[in-house]
Amino acid sequence: MSEPYVYGMGAIPYAGGCAFRVWAPHADNVSVRGDFNNWIEFANPMRHDGWGYWYTAVAGAHASQQYRFRISVGWQHFDRIDPYAHAVTSSMGNGIIHDHGHFDWQFDDFHIAEHNELVIHEVHVGSFHEAWGGRNGTFEQLTNKIGHFLHLGINAVELMPVCEFAGNYSWGYNPAHMFAVESSYGGPDGLKTFVRECHRYGIAVILDVVYNHFGPSDLDLWQFDGWSDNDKGGIYFYNDHRSVTPWGDTRPDYRRGEVRQFIHDNALTWMWDYHIDGLRYDMTAYIRSTDGTTTDLPEGFDLLRWVNGTIRHRYPGRILIAEDLASNDTVVGQDGNDAGFHTQWDGNFVHPLRAALGAYNDADRSMTAVRDALLYHYDGQPMRRVVYIESHDEVANGKARVVADIAPHNPQGWQAQKRSTLGAGITLTAPGIPMLFQGEEFLQGAWFRDDDPLDWWLNDRYQGIVVLHRDLIRLRRNLDGDTRGLCGSGINVFHCNDDLKLIAYQRWDQHGIGDDVVVVANFSHQSRHNHRIGLPEGGTWKLKLNSDSADYSTDFGGFGSYDATAWVGSCDGLSHHTSIDIAPYSVLIYSWYGG
Repeated sequence: MSEPYVYGMGAIPYAGGCAFRVWAPHADNVSVRGDFNNWIEFANPMRHDGWGYWYTAVAGAHASQQYRFRISVGWQHFDRIDPYAHAVTSSMGNGIIHDHGHFDWQFDDFHIAEHNELVIHEVHVGSFHEAWGGRNGTFEQLTNKIGHFLHLGINAVELMPVCEFAGNYSWGYNPAHMFAVESSYGGPDGLKTFVRECHRYGIAVILDVVYNHFGPSDLDLWQFDGWSDNDKGGIYFYNDHRSVTPWGDTRPDYRRGEVRQFIHDNALTWMWDYHIDGLRYDMTAYIRSTDGTTTDLPEGFDLLRWVNGTIRHRYPGRILIAEDLASNDTVVGQDGNDAGFHTQWDGNFVHPLRAALGAYNDADRSMTAVRDALLYHYDGQPMRRVVYIESHDEVANGKARVVADIAPHNPQGWQAQKRSTLGAGITLTAPGIPMLFQGEEFLQGAWFRDDDPLDWWLNDRYQGIVVLHRDLIRLRRNLDGDTRGLCGSGINVFHCNDDLKLIAYQRWDQHGIGDDVVVVANFSHQSRHNHRIGLPEGGTWKLKLNSDSADYSTDFGGFGSYDATAWVGSCDGLSHHTSIDIAPYSVLIYSWYGG
């Protein structure tokens, strides 16, 4: 019987066996060893399949069996883990044949919400669990926390990278095996189960991917088939100065068609095999440039455009997010000259807002800087950015959590509660896609570590602060049908008083009753009584949220909890006006009810 020919890369199960294909252009011979042939050398030699590819089909080989490739170059022999392995025993172990077709998706047909209606919660699998569950979390433990996401009201979870990494503890930005899901987290089926259960409850799952470098440790891709130049990384990497990154000497060679296809295939497998709803690319500035500032790697920029274009075509509605942090308009959009991302993390929001929240003295809080952060946009599109005050980068390696930045010795005290929730109020009412980082919603004070579980006792003790975040998210998503403007792009910062540290802005989508929203924020330690501000329309402006409500904390006073009536008479360049009371470090959110 002739050997069946099966398309694909890596280990490809078929009825009655498994086919194997690997790229090793400098090899003289390649064979596959594994449980199916008792690890006998050269028991299953592979034939040269053209253009540097090697292929064989092994009858009787099946899912769950372990394997490796034996690559021979002259007298040298290299045992390598399959670059396309979807499961491994460990970062230094063996590949495992995995059949994606065996997982029961239970008719999953989820569709992510419109991008302007998303609220994202960034999560690290290894630390999002109870302390009694051990030092390292799993997908199963994370799945058990879906109830927390539902209570909070977010509709998208963004997972920090889950590709197999060296050891058991990591942020995930050191991927050793690009297609394999971290074994200590629960492997491929653990991730699929989490995605399926999130979808069951209306929550999208976005995944961080790392294409600006691989590894650098436990990296079988390094000099994969024995060849290298300048003692660099070999066929998968640049072999000159372009290989150097801040994370290791392992930048992929974006010129090589096979490497480009490898990254392209990786991005697509998360969509197809894992039903992932979007990707967030790590530090794209180091894909389009060698130093993160220039554009001297046009092939990297072209790769982004190609991969993103394919995803947009095959999976419309999914979301593509860049971490570029260089205020580059060309990262977002798809007009032929752009990289094809839908949105990007916005450093022009987080840094000025964090500065305003963390300043010790009120005099050092700049309302002009807050105004500019609210108004910033990319290519004229305010929704093409992700806005946040905490992310994994902002709360680790010497950078404090917002509450610890505000009050290092009392991160759950009055000052920390008031100013952190002020920041949440601005974030969840600003144009853009808002994002929270794990624990932000319950005053997590300890900085982020991959081996330190969240302090979930804070979630119980400060449940009122969680409810405040929930109420803000509810308004942001327009779940009551009368704050549609918070999903829109329209913004007018009509009141910016740097002396009193007050700012007020209008938000809208299409304008009208149930659409127009006005937000008033006090960045001062003093309450303001009978303060006059403008309003864009007459009638009743219903108070939807007062962050000083005593329902949120016994330390809050509920000052200013009443609706506003807009009277004819210009103020702040608007046709109507009203007078408001607002507590220190507080946010008031009003919805126009007409009348």
